[in-house]
Amino acid sequence: LGVGAQWLAWRLAAPAIVIMAIAGLLAGPVLKILWPAGWAPGGPAPMAALFGEFYQPMISIAVAVILFEGGLTLNFKEIRGLTAGVRRLVFPGVLIAWALGALAAIHIGALSPGPAILFAGVMVVTGPTVIIPLLRQAKLTPRPAALLKWEGIANDPIGALFAVFTFEAIRLGYGAGHAGESATFGQLAGSLVIASALAVGFGWLLGAFAARIFHRGWAPEYLKPPVLFALVLFGSEFANLMQEEAGLLTVTAMGVTLANSRIASLDDLRHFKESIATLLVSGVFIVLTANLTFEKLTGLEARDFLFVAAMLFVVRPAAIFLSTIGAGLSWRERLLVGWIAPRGIVAVAVTSFFGAALVSHYAAAGGDPALLQSAERLTPLAFLMVFATVIAHGFSIGPLARWLGLSSAERPGVLIVGGSEWAAALAAKLQEMEIPVTIADSSWQRLRPARQADIPVYFGEILSEVIEHHLDFNRFGAVLALSPNESYNALVCTDLGPELGRAQVYQASERRGGEDDRRGLSYALRGRSFLHSGATLDELIRRHYMGWRFQRTRITEEYPPETYLKDIGKEAEIVLLVRKGALQFASAEAPLKPEIGDVALAYLPKLEPPRRAAAVETSSADPAA
Repeated sequence: LGVGAQWLAWRLAAPAIVIMAIAGLLAGPVLKILWPAGWAPGGPAPMAALFGEFYQPMISIAVAVILFEGGLTLNFKEIRGLTAGVRRLVFPGVLIAWALGALAAIHIGALSPGPAILFAGVMVVTGPTVIIPLLRQAKLTPRPAALLKWEGIANDPIGALFAVFTFEAIRLGYGAGHAGESATFGQLAGSLVIASALAVGFGWLLGAFAARIFHRGWAPEYLKPPVLFALVLFGSEFANLMQEEAGLLTVTAMGVTLANSRIASLDDLRHFKESIATLLVSGVFIVLTANLTFEKLTGLEARDFLFVAAMLFVVRPAAIFLSTIGAGLSWRERLLVGWIAPRGIVAVAVTSFFGAALVSHYAAAGGDPALLQSAERLTPLAFLMVFATVIAHGFSIGPLARWLGLSSAERPGVLIVGGSEWAAALAAKLQEMEIPVTIADSSWQRLRPARQADIPVYFGEILSEVIEHHLDFNRFGAVLALSPNESYNALVCTDLGPELGRAQVYQASERRGGEDDRRGLSYALRGRSFLHSGATLDELIRRHYMGWRFQRTRITEEYPPETYLKDIGKEAEIVLLVRKGALQFASAEAPLKPEIGDVALAYLPKLEPPRRAAAVETSSADPAA
């Protein structure tokens, strides 16, 4: 159900969290499909009754994998390479947001201090799974887009860490009713430091052990993802045996250790973990949504809505404006970033997990009923916060960005990797068609034709670890890898395929040949073959010097596709179709078929003068001779 909701969201270009929430509500409180037969209020929650003793461990494993995946994104080298504005959003931005959010939760939301601090810690997360689709939709200018994107990536594990530390503090004494009276602040701080150090140290050891296994080749490639997954589960459960919920801190530390270990296959491992995390998060989110009852949904009070409004209109803007003083950002950029902060699936999953853990802890400690009530309110509050931010920010980011002048009016562009005369000629024609284009190459000399034609260029290695700090991939809808090296082209397509979609990365080959060409690269390791004929780059450059040219044509009812194809001839190559604003490049795997309304870009042989005209000219010249 969760994966189906994710797929439907992709097809509808809608936020996945909204579709999954609808699916969970329909399967739970509305239709009661997932609820156990005979369930009645007053006992365990519906899904807890359905899964029994497996319910809490299932949520725990999912949250552990989510936090490990978040740790894998926290590369300190990348953070050091970020702009001052992004670094300010990470520190002190998250601390300011945490403090202000906790004050709002206590004084406006009427939560007890412990649950309020924990909830505010989780709510500093603006996960990339929500923010990146919004950025693509809004087409922001590069700087605010980079600010929001990297804030989401860096803060994803930090917010969860805040929740882990807060829960450990509560568990060790603070805020647990009469149980907290037996622990002084010094004792609490000492216990928290020791417990955290042990959990982080164990996570570092596991991460270093995994890195050594992969560096030394002690695990074959096909076993690396299962080995890593097993280590994550082992680390989480073993740490939990030593100390309750310490496993979450352990797996986060393990992920951070691996992210900074320079493992060659880390990207493949990260993609595997992303797939596992997506599967678990989808399922868990459906379970958590289906677990809501109408009593919980209708139990939301005015103070809850006021608290959410304070988080949107006061806490977030104040945190951004205070943390970015002197960062060189314009007031327009600060206003936009201060408003946009959608919370996503991770926030709900982590809050629900710790909310349930707090309820169990307070009940066992015999604490104040107000503490128990505050803990029970966390999950409905998280859902309210997520729905409010996704809807408010999703519908407002485009109009607000346009009003502030921070929205790019350009259509999705084309990134050409590899400079040559032919690439420069294609880029020049794309510019004539008002299609943004950039040519990237690590050779200044190969970029010379593009520079002479005033085509935007990027001088540097496109496969660099810090390329995203210099080149905004949200601007591009397709990549053409046109370097002379087929293997390099394949690397570019493999690296950028997950970013833009495998159907939008194309490469030139060194030789003609289809999928059955045993001398060529495996189809799974390369991009789509550029052009229907699969012509090599050498052939294209040779045609360029023979006088071949690009021709742009609009297909209309008066000039239908059949007439157009007949006129350009069989030798011509259709390079590109612009259909309803979308770019479709030709490939050997997906030949282009023009339709009425398309704008076609063809590559045609040199136009020869008609023979009859040549004969007339010759005969008329003879007498003069």
